[in-house]
Amino acid sequence: AAVAAARAQLAPSGVLRAGINLSNVLLVTGRTSTGEPEGVAPDLAKRIASALGVQVKLVPFPHPNVLCDAAKDGAWDVCLVGADPARAEKIDFTAAYCEIQATYMVRAASNLTIANVDREGVQVVSKKGGAYDLWLARNLKHAKLVQEDTLDTSFDTFHSQGLDALAGLRPKLLSDLSKAPGLYRVLDGHFMAVQQALGCLKVSDGSTAGIDFLSRFAEDAKSSGLVQELIDLHGVTGKLSVAATA
Repeated sequence: AAVAAARAQLAPSGVLRAGINLSNVLLVTGRTSTGEPEGVAPDLAKRIASALGVQVKLVPFPHPNVLCDAAKDGAWDVCLVGADPARAEKIDFTAAYCEIQATYMVRAASNLTIANVDREGVQVVSKKGGAYDLWLARNLKHAKLVQEDTLDTSFDTFHSQGLDALAGLRPKLLSDLSKAPGLYRVLDGHFMAVQQALGCLKVSDGSTAGIDFLSRFAEDAKSSGLVQELIDLHGVTGKLSVAATA
């Protein structure tokens, strides 16, 4: 009965439309020959549809903020995206199924640490609208946040203008070090971890059948080893971490 109620809420058409964030290169690691997204997130979406007994349709979005904005138009039924309070107005989130550390790239000789970035005169570059950018916008009290539209323009601004720190997800920052060998380093530690979660549209009648089903699915996926299995399968071991069970 619980599955039937969840199916009625999450996939009333008999097809589960799953919103996928293409800009997360750890969760979407490639494309199939037909252009479908491949990776941990698409595979989990397929498993959710299978558990509901319906077909899946992947609905890709270029950025997470575009995906979350599309909630108001009902453009998807479930989504796999970084959970953040700013996104929770129209979306119900599960506990995280995996997480990615966010940290800073700095000049090789910089004396900045995770603990002392937030001070007057420091300029931090970030990609606007990502989960770590939302966190910085809320939490930086003294440093100036310089927001760019893409990951590449974020690096270019940091590099060309000689700014103090580039915020980002650790794996992406580590790979970007090769753009300017020897000039920069990535700080140890992290200022936050992006909690990648499952989400569904909030419903006006207050029904929790959908989010209850997704929450159980997320916990089972962690405890059964499925999330780790998909991380290993798609070659992102050590870059994505399975989140703690809720």
